[in-house]
Amino acid sequence: MGMSELELPYGHGVVQVRVPDAHLKGVLLPRQNSEPADEAVLLRAALAQPIGTARLREMVRSGQQVDIVTSDLTRPCPSERLLPLVLDELAAGGVRDEEVMVVLARGLHRPMTAGEVETAVGAEVYRRLRIVNHDPADCVRLGVTSAGTPVEIFRPLVEADFRICLGNLELHYFAGYSGGAKAVLPGCASRATLNANHALMVRPEARAGRLAGNPVRADLEEGAAMLGVDFVLNVVMDGHRLAGAVAGDVTAAHRRGCELVAARGIVEIERPADVVLVSAGGHPKDLNLYQAQKALDNAAYALRDGGVLILAAECPEGLGNATFEAWLTGATPDELLARIQQEFVLGGHKAAAVAAVLRRAAVYLVSALPDELVRRCGLTPFANLDAALAAALDESGPGASLLVLPQGGSILPQITAH
Repeated sequence: MGMSELELPYGHGVVQVRVPDAHLKGVLLPRQNSEPADEAVLLRAALAQPIGTARLREMVRSGQQVDIVTSDLTRPCPSERLLPLVLDELAAGGVRDEEVMVVLARGLHRPMTAGEVETAVGAEVYRRLRIVNHDPADCVRLGVTSAGTPVEIFRPLVEADFRICLGNLELHYFAGYSGGAKAVLPGCASRATLNANHALMVRPEARAGRLAGNPVRADLEEGAAMLGVDFVLNVVMDGHRLAGAVAGDVTAAHRRGCELVAARGIVEIERPADVVLVSAGGHPKDLNLYQAQKALDNAAYALRDGGVLILAAECPEGLGNATFEAWLTGATPDELLARIQQEFVLGGHKAAAVAAVLRRAAVYLVSALPDELVRRCGLTPFANLDAALAAALDESGPGASLLVLPQGGSILPQITAH
């Protein structure tokens, strides 16, 4: 039997796996541009020709307090490459460094350390500007959305005169896509705001790749509008390489960026596979199981009921969330799904998303997590991908079909309509 050797992102490196050609029905990757784009050209073009707004340098003036929101270490946003260009635009508009603050949108993730912050924003920006972790306990109430979400946003952002949001654009398993107003809500919101907004994820319209009628996206944009976001710069990443950029209005530019993501990442397949092998995409997408879950969710769209899903995710920071761990290790999939309908708890929502996959498939995990912990989560641990794949194909039978998703967070498989 012929074999192909594949490499999948894993942590800061890769893992290899030998795949039997007879079983392999496809390797699903984001569509590439014919020619790799020059990153600086893409970014400068986006800033020079914003969508739905004037150029940034024409919108600001000296004396304003300008807050720039960017992602924390759990997101692959290349802040260190975006911030200098944004600062050039601000300087051209007369804004001085002492009038600028960078806010790290961390939701309810842990605060970033000084070393992590310097790495994230770059040494020069770290020396030049005041940079703060968003604090979900220091928020100002601005109102309530039509869905009942209390809108409570980080105080310095509320007090700013001008707000800019940076972020990466990718598929999101219940907000449709990341990016846009999501940097503010939930990125810089209170715990109560996050809980209320995320509770809407249990509705069937809240799913990856969907914007129209998505209750989570509609709610977060309604809430962010109570604050006001003046300008966004969102980028599409291909691994660590920039593949696209949009800037301008928080909604109009975001929608244009989502079109880029969909064109790259929504891939049609003829039929679901018996076995799906997926990588979360390496660091930081596999920092912990809490983050790697997004790839698991996307990959499940390519898997038949009763199949086997193999996830490669290093998870050097463990499960990543205490509530997620308590829920996932403390109940059966059916119990978790029933519980989230009755009692929405942030962290528990991710456990319920894993449970939804476990209820229809076996999940094998190749990671740095202890085997006993993996089993308590309802997953089956394997030391390497070769062993996991051999077991999955054996379980699925001699004619088993296999699909491989090396960048699981960036791919959304859809069954071709007949």
